Amino acid sequence: MIDFFLSLDPVIQAGIATMFTWGMTALGAAVVFATKEFNQKLMDSMLGFAGGVMIAASFWSLLSPALEMAEAGPTPAWVPAAVGFALGGIFLWGIDKVIPHLHPTSPVEDAEGIRHDKKKRSTLLVFAITLHNIPEGLAVGVAFGALAADSTTASITGAVILAIGMGIQNVPEGLAVAMPLRRDGMTRRRSFMYGQFSGMIELFAGVIGALAVAYIDPILPYALSFAAGAMIFVVTEEVIPGSQEEGNKDLAS
Repeated sequence: MIDFFLSLDPVIQAGIATMFTWGMTALGAAVVFATKEFNQKLMDSMLGFAGGVMIAASFWSLLSPALEMAEAGPTPAWVPAAVGFALGGIFLWGIDKVIPHLHPTSPVEDAEGIRHDKKKRSTLLVFAITLHNIPEGLAVGVAFGALAADSTTASITGAVILAIGMGIQNVPEGLAVAMPLRRDGMTRRRSFMYGQFSGMIELFAGVIGALAVAYIDPILPYALSFAAGAMIFVVTEEVIPGSQEEGNKDLAS
């Protein structure tokens, strides 16, 4: 099974990997069928763990290969890494500021200054998670797409670890969508469907990311670094704060 996966085109590998991350989102959302409330300490622990995995993967699977690839280029190796990383963070920051949305733990009447009813809150909540799943899917896709360039620095192991880290992080994300929707009066089935739908975007983003770099070798260092910058923004703006908002700071850290 492993040999078969390794023999596939990197774009197909990216598709399979992001189907896994989507499935993990669905797994988290499926908890809505089994319980009314979820153990907050366990959820915060999972978020803290996922944040650590994502930070490590951002360097070892994205930034480190980008630095090595850039050594053969005309500019100092740190330039593509720094530029790509900064652009990735700024891009996500800009989206976060321009498009009004809710974070999973936002109060019912706080959508970054926008008053709304439960229906609008539900829509914004799903949109928030979906929005932040785009760079996660792109990061996985770029990591696998880099393999198509026959680069010795692009590691299949690193790409797989990155996908696993994303998957772990997606379990509480799916839950964070489904449970509030259920509390707002939505049926368990619909809460699950919206929860897993928030992870579906990763499949499309992953394939696009892989296609974008698989055949355009010069942009690889920038693309990998861009994905790393976007990832770190998600971790520092969403994952880490989300893991500590319920008071389990030491446990999550």
